[in-house]
Amino acid sequence: MQRRRFLQSLAAGAGVACCGQPIAQAATGEMKVTRVRLFETPHPRSTLNQSTNVVTVETDQGITGVGEGGSEPSFRQCAGLLVGADPMRVEHLWQLMYRGFFYPPGREKLHALGALDMALWDIKGKAFGVPVYELLGGRVRDHLECYSTGFPAPGSVKDQARACMDAGFRAYRTSVAGSDRSSRRFDVNEAVRVTHQLCRDIRAGVGETGGWAIDYHTRFDMPHAIRLSKLIEDLEPIFVEDPLRSENPGVFNQLRPKVNVPIAVGEQFGDRWDINELIEGRLIDYSRVTLPNAGGITELMKIAVLCETHYVGLIPHFTGPISTAALVHTCAVFPGPVLAEVTGRGDSQYQHLKSHYDFRDGKLWPNRRPGLGVELDMNHLRLLAEVTEHSQPVPLYRRPDGSITNW
Repeated sequence: MQRRRFLQSLAAGAGVACCGQPIAQAATGEMKVTRVRLFETPHPRSTLNQSTNVVTVETDQGITGVGEGGSEPSFRQCAGLLVGADPMRVEHLWQLMYRGFFYPPGREKLHALGALDMALWDIKGKAFGVPVYELLGGRVRDHLECYSTGFPAPGSVKDQARACMDAGFRAYRTSVAGSDRSSRRFDVNEAVRVTHQLCRDIRAGVGETGGWAIDYHTRFDMPHAIRLSKLIEDLEPIFVEDPLRSENPGVFNQLRPKVNVPIAVGEQFGDRWDINELIEGRLIDYSRVTLPNAGGITELMKIAVLCETHYVGLIPHFTGPISTAALVHTCAVFPGPVLAEVTGRGDSQYQHLKSHYDFRDGKLWPNRRPGLGVELDMNHLRLLAEVTEHSQPVPLYRRPDGSITNW
């Protein structure tokens, strides 16, 4: 009864109706998930950790949450655990999806879990009539500064870097040069030489007040990652991304003392257990873990707490438009350094979205739309899977207070 009154008072303060339901009624925590669906977008991505599949979580009170990511098999497993559940219990449902099977989820399944978690937060924001960032503590910044990957501009790389700064971006991003795309030949010594000169041109293009960054794409072995990092140190990159392969995070214990450039790692990671040792050991300067790869907003906020504790910033990787909209909410409440990635000029339009993130002047801006602020155009989505029945193949145990422990 006290919980109901508390939620009703919050909802009454919002004073907004959603989907035909009074907010006070929708926010009582009495909703149930009735159907979960997975859709393919008009231009699907083939790589799983870049999936732009759309998920919707529907409730018996007319509120539908929207998320992005995942593939059909892992989606079906996680979605079956949600049907019939109270969508307002986001943390509980995250634990259920994460721990509700024999093995903890790998990175592929985390992608689907993250998409569904996004949709649950979207429901919660819509139920209260507020943006998700208000539920996460309220924003601490006016906007998110961005850097551009693949900024389109005529002329030399120096001209492109200058144009990127003129468009309002914080930084221009490049990658390792010297690769032959046609033959897939990669001469590492040539790459170091050519990339060094490329970085010098970019530094000249962005000017003294502009910023730039580089992605090594995990192509280098230790000696060459160290060599290039030393060569570009005086060019002051904002960060060097993925200087080494990601399978063995412990190798950064050897790399870190040998380079002075800021290091950003995490694009290929999932939950906090992938990156916690790098953060806690201050072996990196920025976390690149992103949505939905981490397992959703619920998990990314925990990674953010680790980062704040150890003075590590957030530079989340770009995945898709709905995920970027969700990143605006999570990064808006993080008090440490934040830099967001967008592709090209950042103003892309998407057939299946009537609204997504707000971008202008090289920056991402929080808005006041309820939930994630995303609206779908269902006419441009193709149904891949639908789950309407509850499914929990592994019986979990519960502590005396009702919280989940493992089976």
